[in-house]
Amino acid sequence: MEVFAGTGGYSNEDWVGILYPEGTKPSEYLEIYSRFFNAVELNMTFYVIPGRKAIEGIVRKSGDLKFSVKLHQSMTHDLSATPEDYGAFFAVLEPMEEAGKLGVFLAQFPYRFHDTPENRTYLEGLARTFEGRRLAVEFRHWSWDREEVNGWLEDIGLFRVSTDYPPLRGLPRPALYVMGGFAYVRFHGRNREKWWHGKDQRERHDYRYSYEELALWLNAIKREKNRINELWLVFNNTTKGHALYNLCMLKRMWPDLPTRIDEVLGC
Repeated sequence: MEVFAGTGGYSNEDWVGILYPEGTKPSEYLEIYSRFFNAVELNMTFYVIPGRKAIEGIVRKSGDLKFSVKLHQSMTHDLSATPEDYGAFFAVLEPMEEAGKLGVFLAQFPYRFHDTPENRTYLEGLARTFEGRRLAVEFRHWSWDREEVNGWLEDIGLFRVSTDYPPLRGLPRPALYVMGGFAYVRFHGRNREKWWHGKDQRERHDYRYSYEELALWLNAIKREKNRINELWLVFNNTTKGHALYNLCMLKRMWPDLPTRIDEVLGC
């Protein structure tokens, strides 16, 4: 089983003094990050489709990192992307693909994206657009929590993201999905109080998992290890460095986890 472990993004100022030494410039974050992890989610692509030179610069600084690239919000939230938009998206990412560093595309759909005939039709079109590329989809509404959905996703060539959310009504339950030997787990934190009512994303993801909570996922992975060829573990609870500490804790529990973060953190 090949494992990729990292965080949702790497450009976090509150990691200075935790992962990044005091005085580190933002332009140096990625190079330092790549010394300790082998994977990262590229979140900037959700907000803006960058220029090709920006992607070339990211590739140069990324060491041995593999990237999960988040789809632009026009593709997952507004549902307004045109064929030209997708063409531009793929074109700017060519340097990353050519370098063999693009591991997977990530489509993060919002809570309002329910399991409806219209949304299934949209996903079928998305699958055709990404044919030949690996696309993992994340749902934030419980209506997708049916076994039939998973078989349908496999049939159209999409992979389902396994998610860890707060135990709140309306959100998907935590479950490990393995499709075609591939599994992708995203840890969002379990901040019940701030998930719906936090003033911003930082508050929503202000949560550090316990060893006991991480063990539940580790045990699920061990049970399915014979079915998993490639596993992605991504922590999005990046506020206050929680994601870094949780990866350090997971390393203590799973010594083969491909990260060196335990060399700089006490956990």
